[in-house]
Amino acid sequence: MNQAPKVWRGRFFEDFDVGDVYRSRLGRTVTEADNIWFTCLTLNTNQIHFNTPYAESTRFERPLVNSTFTLALITGLSVADTSENAVANLGWSDVQLPHPVFIGDTLWAESEILEMRRSRSRPDVGIVSIKTRGVNQQAQEVITFKRSFMVPLRDAVDDQFPTSSQSSQDSAPKTTT
Repeated sequence: MNQAPKVWRGRFFEDFDVGDVYRSRLGRTVTEADNIWFTCLTLNTNQIHFNTPYAESTRFERPLVNSTFTLALITGLSVADTSENAVANLGWSDVQLPHPVFIGDTLWAESEILEMRRSRSRPDVGIVSIKTRGVNQQAQEVITFKRSFMVPLRDAVDDQFPTSSQSSQDSAPKTTT
């Protein structure tokens, strides 16, 4: 019987196989605040994201969620399954937006492992390429993209949880009950 690991440390290079598909465990509902804050933060002045009367005059008849927010959210939803241990993102490509995202939509991510290889310049990491798609609550594909990232080999990573050193334990005050 397989059991979930007692301590989840994310995936390392050896944990991937070409063809693996990972679906985000959680969905995320897009709020008006998400759209407004992200639009303002990125200085995007396209009124379709923040001017309701203007957006109502377009073919969408309501504000669109900023597409780079959609890219960021779907990437984020994929991280726990794919790149939680990544050393670096190497690039995004082939971004497609087949269906608009609106405030109130709930999105999920699904990622497929396309390619993997050991790094030629860094023997302690591998490079993983994935295709990710975002879907809404009606199973409509709202975004697809490819992403590559560098991820360490399992033996190259030490547990980062802080522990007391022996010397600090020796000098710590003794407690009694």
